Amino acid sequence: MEKEILLDKIEADWITIEVIDKTTGKTFRRNLPVRYLETDNGVALFGETLEGKPAQIHFLSEAALAKINDLTGKGPDCARCD
Repeated sequence: MEKEILLDKIEADWITIEVIDKTTGKTFRRNLPVRYLETDNGVALFGETLEGKPAQIHFLSEAALAKINDLTGKGPDCARCD
């Protein structure tokens, strides 16, 4: 019996995207040199622009958004220790 490994993050140096063309319905797959990082805070993609400058995009999870709202004073107005 294999021991299950609990992941707290998922990382990759390449990603594979799959799209379905809205006109033809055909599926296309592409491998891209994009760094991928996923944690409980969300997903981050890292790559380069056409000029070779670093670029990144982040998709935040609901948990991360709640933390940000709480830290900036926009969360619920109640004590955590009650």
